[in-house]
Amino acid sequence: MDKVVATAAEAVADVPDGATLAVGGFGLSGVPNVLIEALYERGVGGLGVVSNNCGAMDSGLAVLLAAGRIARVTGSYIGANKEFARQYLGGELEVEMIPQGTLAERLRAGGAGIPAFYTPAGVGTQVAEGGLPWRYDGHGGVALASPPKEVREFDGTEYVLEHGIRTDFALVRAARGDRHGNLVFNKSSRNFNPLAAMAGRITVAEVEELVEPGAIDPDAVHLPGIFVQRVLALTPEQAADKKIEQRTVTTPAADGTVNR
Repeated sequence: MDKVVATAAEAVADVPDGATLAVGGFGLSGVPNVLIEALYERGVGGLGVVSNNCGAMDSGLAVLLAAGRIARVTGSYIGANKEFARQYLGGELEVEMIPQGTLAERLRAGGAGIPAFYTPAGVGTQVAEGGLPWRYDGHGGVALASPPKEVREFDGTEYVLEHGIRTDFALVRAARGDRHGNLVFNKSSRNFNPLAAMAGRITVAEVEELVEPGAIDPDAVHLPGIFVQRVLALTPEQAADKKIEQRTVTTPAADGTVNR
């Protein structure tokens, strides 16, 4: 039952080239940076990544992306990641863009053993009709487009069929965790981390605070240990290393008010 591993390298030692990964995080919140860095150090490549976004600045999945280690991304947000956009438009990267709520439910469904589900999100658009560019040819043309999806009507409303997602591995970050793998997430890091963890066949969690079994109230557990195979306890320095994506500075005015 003790799922704690000694090092990040040990935690991801069996992730092969070409593996599929569900990776938690929302923006820069709750991103398993230590595990991602360990994958980078191993030199693993050709990865298929499922994540809300693909990292920002020089952290998270952006580390693997900039090194050319990611072959395919399934996500819902490109944002301000210029390297992501460059590789996608240049034909170097295959990208499946999904409505954010649909992505969340596809991960949850995969983890819950649900093969597919119907949703109204995307009906009447290229999400359902097909034609979204998955890969460009590097010259402005589309080399690979999304296929059409099944659409059915229920009680007078049309719904599109979406498939659950399962991945070879999942990497997540939690605020607290015990040796059995029970996890607690902090605020917005709870958006995608539990869902990513459910979708992975082998789930590795880095935790900012490792506690003994029984220290977490069962009612406070956000993700039960049945979904987690390995736990990595972060050092205090690793746990405190949290970047800010958009920093704002305020200065007091002469009259004591604050200018933004």
